[in-house]
Amino acid sequence: MSAVASTIARRNEEAAGALIGYLPVGFPNLDASVDAAVALVENGVDIIELGLPYSDPVMDGLTIQRATQTALRNGFRLRHGFEAVERIRARVDAPLLVMTYWNPVVQYGVERFATDLQSAGGAGLITPDLIPDEAAEWMSAAQSHDLDRVFLAAPSSSDARMKQAVDSSRGFVYAVSTMGITGARDDVDKAARGVVARLREAGSTSACVGLGISTAEQVADVLSYADGAIVGSRLVAALEHGGVAEVAAVAAELSAGTRR
Repeated sequence: MSAVASTIARRNEEAAGALIGYLPVGFPNLDASVDAAVALVENGVDIIELGLPYSDPVMDGLTIQRATQTALRNGFRLRHGFEAVERIRARVDAPLLVMTYWNPVVQYGVERFATDLQSAGGAGLITPDLIPDEAAEWMSAAQSHDLDRVFLAAPSSSDARMKQAVDSSRGFVYAVSTMGITGARDDVDKAARGVVARLREAGSTSACVGLGISTAEQVADVLSYADGAIVGSRLVAALEHGGVAEVAAVAAELSAGTRR
Protein backbone atom coordinates (compact mmCIF):
# COMPACT_ATOMS: atom_id res chain seq x y z
CA MET A 1 0.00 0.00 0.00
CA SER A 2 1.37 3.42 -0.92
CA ALA A 3 1.99 6.21 1.59
CA VAL A 4 -1.08 8.07 0.34
CA ALA A 5 -3.36 5.03 0.54
CA SER A 6 -2.05 4.04 3.96
CA THR A 7 -2.52 7.59 5.27
CA ILE A 8 -6.13 7.60 4.06
CA ALA A 9 -6.75 4.15 5.57
CA ARG A 10 -5.21 5.21 8.88
CA ARG A 11 -7.32 8.37 9.04
CA ASN A 12 -10.43 6.31 8.35
CA GLU A 13 -9.56 4.20 11.40
CA GLU A 14 -8.71 7.02 13.80
CA ALA A 15 -10.99 9.79 12.46
CA ALA A 16 -13.80 10.35 9.96
CA GLY A 17 -11.36 10.34 7.04
CA ALA A 18 -8.49 12.28 5.48
CA LEU A 19 -8.17 16.00 4.77
CA ILE A 20 -6.23 16.81 1.60
CA GLY A 21 -5.09 20.40 1.06
CA TYR A 22 -4.20 21.98 -2.28
CA LEU A 23 -1.86 24.92 -2.83
CA PRO A 24 -0.03 26.07 -5.98
CA VAL A 25 3.76 26.13 -6.01
CA GLY A 26 5.32 29.58 -6.25
CA PHE A 27 2.40 31.59 -4.88
CA PRO A 28 2.87 34.25 -3.67
CA ASN A 29 6.52 33.24 -4.10
CA LEU A 30 8.46 29.99 -3.82
CA ASP A 31 9.57 30.41 -0.19
CA ALA A 32 6.09 31.36 1.01
CA SER A 33 4.47 28.48 -0.88
CA VAL A 34 6.82 26.05 0.88
CA ASP A 35 6.05 27.60 4.27
CA ALA A 36 2.32 27.47 3.54
CA ALA A 37 2.40 23.79 2.59
CA VAL A 38 4.28 22.98 5.78
CA ALA A 39 1.71 24.99 7.75
CA LEU A 40 -1.08 22.86 6.28
CA VAL A 41 0.40 19.69 7.74
CA GLU A 42 1.22 21.33 11.06
CA ASN A 43 -2.46 22.31 11.34
CA GLY A 44 -4.25 19.08 10.54
CA VAL A 45 -3.97 18.45 6.79
CA ASP A 46 -3.07 14.80 6.14
CA ILE A 47 -1.95 14.89 2.49
CA ILE A 48 -0.59 17.80 0.44
CA GLU A 49 -1.68 18.38 -3.15
CA LEU A 50 0.83 20.73 -4.74
CA GLY A 51 -0.28 22.32 -8.01
CA LEU A 52 2.16 23.22 -10.77
CA PRO A 53 1.22 26.61 -12.28
CA TYR A 54 0.13 26.25 -15.90
CA SER A 55 -0.73 28.90 -18.48
CA ASP A 56 -3.80 27.14 -19.89
CA PRO A 57 -5.73 25.45 -17.05
CA VAL A 58 -9.07 23.75 -17.81
CA MET A 59 -10.21 22.88 -14.30
CA ASP A 60 -9.00 25.77 -12.12
CA GLY A 61 -11.44 28.45 -10.92
CA LEU A 62 -10.69 32.16 -10.67
CA THR A 63 -9.00 32.03 -7.26
CA ILE A 64 -6.51 29.38 -8.33
CA GLN A 65 -6.07 30.92 -11.78
CA ARG A 66 -5.15 34.26 -10.18
CA ALA A 67 -2.61 32.57 -7.91
CA THR A 68 -0.99 30.50 -10.64
CA GLN A 69 -0.77 33.49 -12.98
CA THR A 70 1.02 35.38 -10.20
CA ALA A 71 3.46 32.49 -9.80
CA LEU A 72 4.14 32.41 -13.54
CA ARG A 73 4.68 36.17 -13.66
CA ASN A 74 7.13 35.82 -10.78
CA GLY A 75 9.23 33.41 -12.82
CA PHE A 76 7.97 29.97 -11.81
CA ARG A 77 9.67 27.17 -13.75
CA LEU A 78 8.96 23.44 -13.56
CA ARG A 79 12.21 22.77 -11.74
CA HIS A 80 10.89 24.94 -8.89
CA GLY A 81 8.15 22.35 -8.37
CA PHE A 82 10.67 19.61 -7.62
CA GLU A 83 12.64 22.00 -5.41
CA ALA A 84 9.48 22.79 -3.44
CA VAL A 85 8.60 19.11 -3.03
CA GLU A 86 12.08 18.39 -1.65
CA ARG A 87 12.01 21.35 0.72
CA ILE A 88 8.53 20.53 2.04
CA ARG A 89 9.32 16.85 2.53
CA ALA A 90 12.47 17.80 4.45
CA ARG A 91 10.27 19.58 7.00
CA VAL A 92 7.13 17.41 7.27
CA ASP A 93 6.42 13.72 6.82
CA ALA A 94 3.01 13.91 5.13
CA PRO A 95 2.74 12.38 1.64
CA LEU A 96 2.80 14.94 -1.17
CA LEU A 97 1.04 14.56 -4.51
CA VAL A 98 1.71 16.90 -7.41
CA MET A 99 -1.28 18.07 -9.47
CA THR A 100 -0.44 18.95 -13.04
CA TYR A 101 -1.93 19.06 -16.49
CA TRP A 102 -0.39 16.54 -18.84
CA ASN A 103 1.37 18.82 -21.31
CA PRO A 104 4.08 20.01 -18.87
CA VAL A 105 4.93 16.38 -18.10
CA VAL A 106 5.24 15.55 -21.79
CA GLN A 107 7.35 18.64 -22.46
CA TYR A 108 9.65 17.81 -19.53
CA GLY A 109 9.84 14.13 -20.49
CA VAL A 110 7.67 11.49 -18.79
CA GLU A 111 10.52 9.31 -17.54
CA ARG A 112 12.58 12.32 -16.47
CA PHE A 113 9.56 13.77 -14.64
CA ALA A 114 8.96 10.52 -12.74
CA THR A 115 12.65 10.23 -11.86
CA ASP A 116 12.86 13.79 -10.53
CA LEU A 117 9.58 13.55 -8.63
CA GLN A 118 10.67 10.36 -6.90
CA SER A 119 14.10 11.85 -6.11
CA ALA A 120 12.45 14.91 -4.56
CA GLY A 121 10.28 12.75 -2.30
CA GLY A 122 6.95 13.15 -4.09
CA ALA A 123 4.29 10.45 -3.74
CA GLY A 124 2.74 10.69 -7.19
CA LEU A 125 0.61 12.70 -9.62
CA ILE A 126 -2.97 13.90 -9.98
CA THR A 127 -3.62 14.42 -13.70
CA PRO A 128 -7.01 16.09 -14.34
CA ASP A 129 -6.79 16.09 -18.14
CA LEU A 130 -5.27 12.63 -18.62
CA ILE A 131 -7.58 9.63 -19.04
CA PRO A 132 -6.34 6.08 -18.40
CA ASP A 133 -6.75 5.15 -22.11
CA GLU A 134 -3.97 7.61 -22.96
CA ALA A 135 -1.82 7.14 -19.86
CA ALA A 136 0.20 4.04 -20.72
CA GLU A 137 3.54 5.89 -20.70
CA TRP A 138 2.80 7.57 -17.37
CA MET A 139 1.49 4.39 -15.76
CA SER A 140 4.64 2.54 -16.77
CA ALA A 141 6.90 5.29 -15.43
CA ALA A 142 4.87 5.57 -12.21
CA GLN A 143 5.11 1.82 -11.69
CA SER A 144 8.88 1.89 -12.21
CA HIS A 145 9.32 4.74 -9.74
CA ASP A 146 6.76 3.60 -7.14
CA LEU A 147 4.60 6.68 -7.66
CA ASP A 148 0.83 7.01 -7.20
CA ARG A 149 -1.37 7.83 -10.18
CA VAL A 150 -4.66 9.56 -9.36
CA PHE A 151 -7.30 9.68 -12.10
CA LEU A 152 -10.61 11.54 -11.94
CA ALA A 153 -14.23 10.39 -12.05
CA ALA A 154 -17.14 12.78 -12.57
CA PRO A 155 -20.95 12.65 -12.48
CA SER A 156 -20.89 12.34 -16.27
CA SER A 157 -18.50 9.35 -16.29
CA SER A 158 -19.94 6.12 -17.67
CA ASP A 159 -19.88 2.97 -15.54
CA ALA A 160 -17.07 1.66 -17.75
CA ARG A 161 -15.08 4.86 -17.16
CA MET A 162 -15.66 4.57 -13.40
CA LYS A 163 -14.30 1.03 -13.45
CA GLN A 164 -11.33 2.13 -15.54
CA ALA A 165 -10.52 4.96 -13.09
CA VAL A 166 -10.67 2.55 -10.15
CA ASP A 167 -8.50 -0.07 -11.84
CA SER A 168 -5.93 2.46 -13.10
CA SER A 169 -5.57 4.64 -9.99
CA ARG A 170 -3.20 4.08 -7.10
CA GLY A 171 -3.49 6.12 -3.90
CA PHE A 172 -7.13 7.14 -4.42
CA VAL A 173 -9.66 8.03 -7.10
CA TYR A 174 -10.45 11.75 -7.32
CA ALA A 175 -14.25 12.06 -7.30
CA VAL A 176 -15.22 15.37 -8.87
CA SER A 177 -18.21 16.73 -6.97
CA THR A 178 -19.71 18.77 -9.78
CA MET A 179 -19.39 19.55 -13.44
CA GLY A 180 -17.36 22.74 -13.57
CA ILE A 181 -14.26 24.41 -12.26
CA THR A 182 -12.77 24.71 -8.78
CA GLY A 183 -14.06 27.23 -6.26
CA ALA A 184 -15.85 27.44 -2.92
CA ARG A 185 -19.61 26.80 -3.07
CA ASP A 186 -22.37 27.13 -0.50
CA ASP A 187 -23.41 23.51 -1.02
CA VAL A 188 -21.20 20.73 -2.27
CA ASP A 189 -23.05 19.20 -5.19
CA LYS A 190 -25.21 16.24 -4.14
CA ALA A 191 -23.84 14.47 -7.22
CA ALA A 192 -20.64 13.82 -5.26
CA ARG A 193 -22.41 11.23 -3.13
CA GLY A 194 -23.58 9.49 -6.30
CA VAL A 195 -20.08 9.51 -7.83
CA VAL A 196 -18.59 7.90 -4.72
CA ALA A 197 -21.38 5.28 -4.59
CA ARG A 198 -20.70 4.36 -8.22
CA LEU A 199 -16.95 4.17 -7.52
CA ARG A 200 -17.67 1.83 -4.60
CA GLU A 201 -19.74 -0.38 -6.92
CA ALA A 202 -16.76 -0.41 -9.29
CA GLY A 203 -14.51 -1.66 -6.49
CA SER A 204 -12.95 1.51 -5.07
CA THR A 205 -11.72 1.35 -1.49
CA SER A 206 -10.27 4.87 -1.54
CA ALA A 207 -12.37 7.67 -3.07
CA CYS A 208 -11.76 11.33 -2.20
CA VAL A 209 -14.05 14.21 -3.15
CA GLY A 210 -12.87 17.56 -4.46
CA LEU A 211 -14.31 20.82 -5.86
CA GLY A 212 -16.52 23.16 -3.88
CA ILE A 213 -15.47 22.20 -0.32
CA SER A 214 -14.68 25.20 1.85
CA THR A 215 -15.96 24.66 5.42
CA ALA A 216 -15.44 22.18 8.25
CA GLU A 217 -19.12 21.26 7.98
CA GLN A 218 -18.70 20.38 4.31
CA VAL A 219 -15.58 18.35 5.13
CA ALA A 220 -17.58 16.39 7.72
CA ASP A 221 -20.47 15.89 5.30
CA VAL A 222 -18.16 14.57 2.56
CA LEU A 223 -16.37 12.26 4.99
CA SER A 224 -19.69 10.68 5.96
CA TYR A 225 -19.57 8.80 2.63
CA ALA A 226 -16.06 9.32 1.16
CA ASP A 227 -12.52 8.52 2.31
CA GLY A 228 -11.09 12.00 1.91
CA ALA A 229 -12.10 15.63 1.37
CA ILE A 230 -9.97 17.85 -0.89
CA VAL A 231 -9.91 21.61 -0.25
CA GLY A 232 -8.17 24.07 -2.57
CA SER A 233 -9.68 27.47 -3.29
CA ARG A 234 -10.49 28.29 0.36
CA LEU A 235 -6.84 27.69 1.29
CA VAL A 236 -5.50 29.62 -1.70
CA ALA A 237 -7.77 32.57 -0.86
CA ALA A 238 -6.56 32.51 2.75
CA LEU A 239 -2.95 32.58 1.59
CA GLU A 240 -3.71 35.42 -0.80
CA HIS A 241 -5.42 37.61 1.77
CA GLY A 242 -3.71 36.71 5.06
CA GLY A 243 -0.46 34.95 4.27
CA VAL A 244 0.89 31.80 5.92
CA ALA A 245 -0.69 32.62 9.30
CA GLU A 246 -4.16 32.78 7.75
CA VAL A 247 -3.77 29.60 5.73
CA ALA A 248 -2.61 27.83 8.91
CA ALA A 249 -5.71 29.04 10.76
CA VAL A 250 -8.05 27.91 7.97
CA ALA A 251 -6.37 24.48 7.81
CA ALA A 252 -6.91 24.06 11.56
CA GLU A 253 -10.55 25.11 11.15
CA LEU A 254 -11.13 22.66 8.29
CA SER A 255 -9.46 19.79 10.14
CA ALA A 256 -12.22 19.95 12.75
CA GLY A 257 -14.42 18.39 10.07
CA THR A 258 -12.44 15.13 10.28
CA ARG A 259 -13.43 14.53 13.91
CA ARG A 260 -15.93 11.83 14.70
